Amino acid sequence: MKKLLIAGTTSGSGKTTITLGLLKALSEAHQVQAYKIGPDYVDTKFHTRITGRPSRNIDSFLTPDDPTLNYLFTENTQDVDFGIVEGVMGLYDGLGSDKDAFSTSSIAKKMSLPVILVIDAHGISTSAAALVKGYLDFDPKVNICGVIVNNVMGASHYELVKAAIDRYVKIPVLGYLPHNAAVSLPSRQLGLVPDDEVMQVDQKISEVAEEMKAHVDISLIEHLARDDQRVIESPVAPKTSSLTVGIAKDDAFNFYYADNLSLLKQSGIRLVPFSPIKDAHLPDVDVLYFGGGYPEEFAEQLSKNQSMLKDVRQFSLAGKPIYAECGGLMYLGQHLKVGEENYEMVGVLDGDSEMTSRLKRFGYCYAKSLKTNQLAAVNETVVGHEFHHSVFTVNDGDQLKPVLKMTKVRDQQVVSEWTGGFQVRNTFASYLHIHFYQNKTLFNRLVTQWEAAIHAD
Repeated sequence: MKKLLIAGTTSGSGKTTITLGLLKALSEAHQVQAYKIGPDYVDTKFHTRITGRPSRNIDSFLTPDDPTLNYLFTENTQDVDFGIVEGVMGLYDGLGSDKDAFSTSSIAKKMSLPVILVIDAHGISTSAAALVKGYLDFDPKVNICGVIVNNVMGASHYELVKAAIDRYVKIPVLGYLPHNAAVSLPSRQLGLVPDDEVMQVDQKISEVAEEMKAHVDISLIEHLARDDQRVIESPVAPKTSSLTVGIAKDDAFNFYYADNLSLLKQSGIRLVPFSPIKDAHLPDVDVLYFGGGYPEEFAEQLSKNQSMLKDVRQFSLAGKPIYAECGGLMYLGQHLKVGEENYEMVGVLDGDSEMTSRLKRFGYCYAKSLKTNQLAAVNETVVGHEFHHSVFTVNDGDQLKPVLKMTKVRDQQVVSEWTGGFQVRNTFASYLHIHFYQNKTLFNRLVTQWEAAIHAD
């Protein structure tokens, strides 16, 4: 496999558009594995749509061990020709002011990834050279091997930008994408709108790929990619299990790390997808797994599916295990308020969710267990990520107590603390998204607790 990273100077520079176009162009003749740096669920769905292979998250906070990162990158890639990694935010942006704190550039160095830098040429010409030179000089250990110019207003504009970079920087300028509002992808609060909600999404991606083939030197990009043929042993030895796990998968719930699902399957667990929106009843399963997503966008449909709400409620009351993240937490509460509308939800947790006008939590955090729960024993710490525009409020006088204390640390300073996460019977729900590969014991502990709940008298 030959590997390459697409990074941007800033968020919004066009790295996702360039990545999608490149994935499409390469996939016409090659087997391609896509990756996304950071805790992203939406971009990976676009990647998967194009390549036909589950896109994988590479994140040095969620999976802090370097061998784990490299395993997740190389695992099951024997038939892959190109591994294309999409960066996050700007190249040097991470947690705080440290350029090596979980940034795209830090991953590039850890994994020896050659970097193609995407710059937005809107409103600049010769200044593009200064921009590129600054990124090259800021950390010489980052192997920036080429530049793609995005948002170009015409061929003459591109030639001016290219001439300046050639004159002052002398790094390969691989081509450009012209400004084209028709192929732009819509966004909502968590980034791009998911691929299956975008009209004519395949046509848009194909148009970008055609523009890439017309204006970007794809063959030179292939040449710049670096060979990686390593075979790395898995850092997690998953326990064997015969459980069946019902996994909520529809427009409301679809945020899952591909490697989390892969690890479940490696253990022998059978995943049974179901739709809380469309299915009248739960499948016959041992465990329920609700990922994140956009339940607020489909709150009316979720609320009207009373038979499903009842089934999930009875599943929890029977002591069967439920694991829920973010959108799953919102679904398991009593109500979900969106604007002036208040929608009935499952009611397993005696509290209500409400959408807010601004982001309430964003970023990496440490979660210390205040009470033994599905994720950790008391006083143990797991790492995760929160990103949500809602708040969950426990009802007055209720005995529902948080089981996690979250801490956000930036530049070695604690910048915020809060509590969250709830466990009722064998139902656990929190805003926290976690990666099952974060350490060697978390996954097996989780499965062991599910099995114990199933076999309890």
